[in-house]
Amino acid sequence: MEEEEEAIGYLDKILEDEEDSEPGTPTSPGPGCTFLASKKGERDAGKGLEMRKLVLSGFLASEEIYINQLEALLLPMKPLKATATTSQPVLTIQQIETIFYKIQDIYEIHKEFYDSLCPKVQQWESKVALGHLFQKLASQLGVYKAFVDNYKVALETAEKCSQSNNQFQKISEELKVKGPKDSKESHTSVTMEALLYKPIDRVTRSTLVLHDLLKHTPADHPDYPLLQDALRISQNFLSSINEDIDPRRTAVTTPKGETRQLVKDGFLVELSEGSRKLRHVFLFTDVVLCAKLKKTAVGKHQQYDCKWYVPLADLVFLAPEESEPCPQVHTIPDHELEDMKMKISAIKSEVQKEKAGKGQSRAIERLKKKMFENEFWLLLNSPTIPFRIHNRNGKSYLFLLSSDYERSEWREAIQKLQKKDLQAFVLSSVELQVLTGSCFKLRTVHNIPVTSNKDDDESPGLYGFLHVIVHSAKGFKQSANLYCTLEVDSFGYFVSKAKTRVFRDTTEPQWNEEFEIELEGSQSLRVLCYEKCYDKTKLNKDNNEIVDKIMGKGQVQLDPQAVPTKNWHMDVIEMNGIKVEFSMKFTSRDMSLKRTPSKKQTGVFGVKISVVTKRERSKVPYIVRQCVEEVEKRGIEEVGIYRISGVATDIQALKAAFDANNKDVLVMLSDMDINAIAGTLKLYFRELPEPLLTDRLYPAFMEGIALSDPAAKENCMMHLLRSLPDPNLITFLFLLEHLKRVAEKEPINKMSLHNLATVFGPTLLRPSEVESKGHLTLASDIWSHDVMAQVQVLLYYLQHPPISFAELKRNTLYFSTDV
Repeated sequence: MEEEEEAIGYLDKILEDEEDSEPGTPTSPGPGCTFLASKKGERDAGKGLEMRKLVLSGFLASEEIYINQLEALLLPMKPLKATATTSQPVLTIQQIETIFYKIQDIYEIHKEFYDSLCPKVQQWESKVALGHLFQKLASQLGVYKAFVDNYKVALETAEKCSQSNNQFQKISEELKVKGPKDSKESHTSVTMEALLYKPIDRVTRSTLVLHDLLKHTPADHPDYPLLQDALRISQNFLSSINEDIDPRRTAVTTPKGETRQLVKDGFLVELSEGSRKLRHVFLFTDVVLCAKLKKTAVGKHQQYDCKWYVPLADLVFLAPEESEPCPQVHTIPDHELEDMKMKISAIKSEVQKEKAGKGQSRAIERLKKKMFENEFWLLLNSPTIPFRIHNRNGKSYLFLLSSDYERSEWREAIQKLQKKDLQAFVLSSVELQVLTGSCFKLRTVHNIPVTSNKDDDESPGLYGFLHVIVHSAKGFKQSANLYCTLEVDSFGYFVSKAKTRVFRDTTEPQWNEEFEIELEGSQSLRVLCYEKCYDKTKLNKDNNEIVDKIMGKGQVQLDPQAVPTKNWHMDVIEMNGIKVEFSMKFTSRDMSLKRTPSKKQTGVFGVKISVVTKRERSKVPYIVRQCVEEVEKRGIEEVGIYRISGVATDIQALKAAFDANNKDVLVMLSDMDINAIAGTLKLYFRELPEPLLTDRLYPAFMEGIALSDPAAKENCMMHLLRSLPDPNLITFLFLLEHLKRVAEKEPINKMSLHNLATVFGPTLLRPSEVESKGHLTLASDIWSHDVMAQVQVLLYYLQHPPISFAELKRNTLYFSTDV
C-alpha cells in the first residue's frame, strides 16, 4: 500500500512544477557544454571548416533540446509502471509499453551520440574526425523504423487513455521539458502528443544537418565518405517511411464516429469561372475540401475560407471519354513563361549582389517582393495538365497541374481512401466551420512553392547537365507496351524532359537509353512508367490527348553532395511493386563550358568550323546540312523537337559516324529517332572549339543586345554578324532560317522562337573560359544575366526579317568603327 501511495504521489508531483528527476531516470546532458548558436555563415570556401563547426554547434544545441524532450516523455513512465501492478493502476503494462515503445532506446542512442560529439566540438580542431558518430547514428535507424510502425497505435492508445483516465489526461497535457542550460527558461510545458511526434521530426532534421556538413567538409577529409554513407542511409530511410506516417489528426469526427485525419494537402491551381485561382486543397479520410486563405490584417491569425467540399463517397473520376469538354483554358505562350523565368533569374542575381555588397535590407526586401510576384504569376500560369473531380450529385471541379506525377498522386490517394466503407453526408455550417478552422493547424504544406519562400541557406539546386541512363524495369504482372518519362523541377514546378521508346509487349523492358537533361536549379528527378494506349476512342476531353496509364512513379533527390560527377552511379527506384534500374551522373555548367578541341583533326566534332568547311569544300558543314534536312523531313511536327533529349547512345553513334566520315551515315540518319538527330546537331555546336558566334565578339554581342535605341541596336547587331568569319556567318544564317521554319509549326510542335532561342542561345554564344571564371561562383547566378542575354541575342536574329549573306556583306553603310 505504501508503495502504491508513493507511486501515485509521484505522478501528482509531475503535474506540479517539478524540476528534479527521480533517481534512475535519464539525466540531462553533462555539464559545461556550451556552444555557439547556429548562424548563416559566409560562403567563402576558406571558411568551410569554420562553417562546419558552426553547423555542428547548432546541431549539438538542438540535440540537447531533443534529449530533454525524450527525457520529459520518459519521466512519467517509471511511476506509471509502478502503479500498474497496484490495485489502482492508471494504465496497464501493455498500454504503457505501447505508448512509450522504443523511447528509452532512442534516448540512449542520442545520449551516447551527444556525449561523444560534445567534447569534440568543445575542443575544436579543423582535422577532428566525427563522421563515424553520424554513421553509427544512421546505422541505428532501425529503432526509428520500429517507433514509426508503432506511432499511430501509440497516439491512439494515449488518446483513449486520456479520455478514460482523468489523471493520465492531466499528465499527458502538460509534460515539463527542461530548457537548455544557457537558456533563461527553466522549463516549458508540452503535450505528450507533441513529444511523440519529435522522433519522426528528428530524422528529417539529422538528414538536413548531414547535407550542410557535407557542403562544408572538404572531399579529401576522412569524414567525407562516412558522412556520405550516413546521408545515403538517412535518405533511404526517410523515403521508405514517408508514405507510412500520417501523424496529423483533427478533433472532428466522421459520420461513422471515427477520427477524421488529414491525409494530404497542397496548393493547386483551380480553373474557376474561366480564370485561374490558387487554392489550398485538403484531403481528409472521408472528404476533400478546397479552401483559400482569407485576407487578414497584419499580425492577425490567418484563416481559411472553404470554397467547396466533396465527400469521398460522392466523388467520382469519370473515364476520359465520359468527361465533358473542358471550358476554354487561356494558356500563356511558352515564350512568355520563358521570359518570366529570365526575369526571376535576373532578380535573383540582383538579390545576391545586394547581399554580397551588404546592400540595404529595404532594397533586398523590395527585390524579393518583386521576385515573389513574378514567381506567383509563373506558378499560376504554367500548369496545363487537367485534373477533374466530379461530384456524383452534379458539379465538376477542374484543376490544372504541372505534372502527370501530381495528378497521379492525388488520384491514387483518393482512390485508396475510397476502398474503405464510406458514407455520404452533408456538413452543417458549424461542422464545416470547425473543419475549415482545423486546416490552418493541420496543414503540412505551409508555403506557396516558390523559391522566394526558401531560406538563404537552403540548397539552390543543381545547374548544369544530368546524364541519366534508363536501363530496365521488372515487376509487371502481364505483358504491355511500356515506356518511361523523366521529369525535373524548374522554378517550383515540374517539367517533362525525356521519354524512352515504347518497349512492345513485354514484362521486362530493356530500354538502356541515355539522356542528357538540362537542370535549372533542380532538386528532384522523377521517373514515371507508363503503359502506352493505342485506343483512339480513349481521348481526354480536357486536352484531346490519348490517356496512357501510369504503372508506377518514383522520385529521387538531386543532392549536390550525393549526385556523382565523374562516374556513373547505378540506382533502383521502387514504384508500386515495379523496380526501374537507372544510372546517373552530373556535369556542372562550368564544366560543360569547357571546350576541348578534338585531337583528331580529320573528324568534325571539336574541330574549327573553318577547317571542316575548307576540307569538305562546303559553305555549311555536312553534319549541319544533313541533320537539318532530316529534322525538316520528319521531325518538324514532333512535340518538343530540340527540347526533348535524344538517347545519348544514339547521339554518340551518330557522332562517331560523322567523325569517321562513314558512308552509312545517311542510312543511320533515316533510321534514327528524330530527337537523337536533333541532339547530335546541338552537340556539334556545343563541342566546337569556340562558339559559333566566336569568343572575340562575345563582349560586343552582350553590349549590343543591351542597347535601348532600336536603330542603334540594329546597326550594331548587323555589324557584328558582318564581323564573323564567313563559314561561321553562313552556317549561322542557315541555322537561323531552319529554326524559323521549325517555329512556324509551333501550334503542333509547341516550339516557339523563344523556346528555340532558349535551347540554342547559350550553345551558340558563350563567354570564353577566361570570361566565365568570374561568373561561375554562384549557382543561382548562372542561369541569370549572361544566359538571358545569350537567349535575347539569338531571339533578336530569329525575330528579324530574313538576313541575306550577300546583302549583309554589301551593306556597310553607317559603319566605321571596328569591333
